[in-house]
Amino acid sequence: MSTPATSAYTAAHRLYVKSLYKRYLTNALNWYIRRDLWRAKAIEIRAEFERNRNITDPRALALVLEQAEAKLAREAHPDPYRPSLFPDGTKWERNIPPRMFSEQEKHDALAGH
Repeated sequence: MSTPATSAYTAAHRLYVKSLYKRYLTNALNWYIRRDLWRAKAIEIRAEFERNRNITDPRALALVLEQAEAKLAREAHPDPYRPSLFPDGTKWERNIPPRMFSEQEKHDALAGH
């Protein structure tokens, strides 16, 4: 019987790297409006991640991830794209329903006139 192959990386590490990759792609999409230009940048980002795929030394890996986070922070777009209905989007809370007043508040407001 053979034993199942164990992975050098934990599930948390995989999620972190996937999150970092997605943040890189999102940041690139903030800078490039045209999808054809963005696609070329996305391929460069993927190649950069693939170059570092086989690093097994934990210290070297931590250094690479730290440098990647610093590069991402340095190249972050100052005004990133936000979907219109998301928080801080152009339509966020545009049509909020009016506040419902209690009977006492209605009576007090009408008595003031």
